[in-house]
Amino acid sequence: MIGGMTEPVDVPIRDEGIRLGQFLKLANLIDSGSDAKVLMIEGLVTVNGEVETRRGRQLAPGDVVVLGGQSARVGRPA
Repeated sequence: MIGGMTEPVDVPIRDEGIRLGQFLKLANLIDSGSDAKVLMIEGLVTVNGEVETRRGRQLAPGDVVVLGGQSARVGRPA
């Protein structure tokens, strides 16, 4: 654990990329897509250390998403 944040959990995806909103749900960081919208508007989601407000942002393997002290890394397609 670094600075109160967990080490990123690798979450494999099916394709070469995934939208941020979909990834948050796949990684179990949120319960529904509507949660993603609210959390992003509030500036609580970061991608690779930068606040991200676009739910449709495309992520690629290696990107790290953080929400509420939990982090997940986009894994290679399974």
